[in-house]
Amino acid sequence: MLRAKSLLILMLTLILSSGVLILSCRSGEGPITAEVVIIHSTNLPLDPNDPIWNAAPKHLAKLIPQDLVEPRLMKASTSEVQIKAVSNGTNVAFRLEWLDDVKNDLPGPAKFIDGCAVQVPSKIAANVPDPQMGQAGQSVEITFWRADWQAIMNGRKDSIKELYPNAAIDHYPFEAKPLEKDPVAQSEMQKRYAPARALGNNREGPRDSAVEELIAEGPGSLSPAPNPTGAKGKGLYNGKGWSVVILRSLPKDLSPNTRSQIAFAVWEGGHKEVGARKMRSGWVPLLMKAEGELSKNAY
Repeated sequence: MLRAKSLLILMLTLILSSGVLILSCRSGEGPITAEVVIIHSTNLPLDPNDPIWNAAPKHLAKLIPQDLVEPRLMKASTSEVQIKAVSNGTNVAFRLEWLDDVKNDLPGPAKFIDGCAVQVPSKIAANVPDPQMGQAGQSVEITFWRADWQAIMNGRKDSIKELYPNAAIDHYPFEAKPLEKDPVAQSEMQKRYAPARALGNNREGPRDSAVEELIAEGPGSLSPAPNPTGAKGKGLYNGKGWSVVILRSLPKDLSPNTRSQIAFAVWEGGHKEVGARKMRSGWVPLLMKAEGELSKNAY
């Protein structure tokens, strides 16, 4: 009798376990992988809701607080980010998804912005650089997306009137009627009241992309990429969290069935995360599959 009961329990356990596997790999949903797997696609969608993402393999990257350099983050916020990736052999698109109860995309004093980033070594080598933004002589490439830049790309104007609708503005000199007939003079006048733009600071003002390309050789060394490749990004907020696609050039020397490394970072504005205060991953193995080849690393 006891043996029969034990057999029944074992059978139920196997059935339930099979059910879990079926749910995690059900039809139309990509398998969960132990590494970030890039599959081939002639179509590289910038839209996080494009159907192509449904069957792509997904990796759940665990995140930890950045507590190594100042300003440190000592309290955990985002626990993980879901990653999917597709490539056409020239460029690669990564989709990052994470939970976030509050949408933070308004800049201003004492305000913090939601964001995310993808980081890869500048070149594939046996010894990878430190995952904490690389190290001297071993640089990393970072593609950084911000929610306020996405709002600008979506049509929100980067102006006092848009950001502070209740503000009372009497007059801006660069909006004077005589200047309307001279766009060049008007543009020069605008620069006098926007010193950051006048100095070439491309992090503020009108944008043509929701992402920026950066390079680093360790904490505190972050700078604009010397040879940007035209990376793009698009993020959507669904009330529970963000889905963001970051499209960039394929990492150097990465080809089908070769491996490299990749790392991720997430900023939650609602937790006052900015700069080095962020949630981050360590290096995650990155594998590019050949066209038509399915992942062998699903579990």
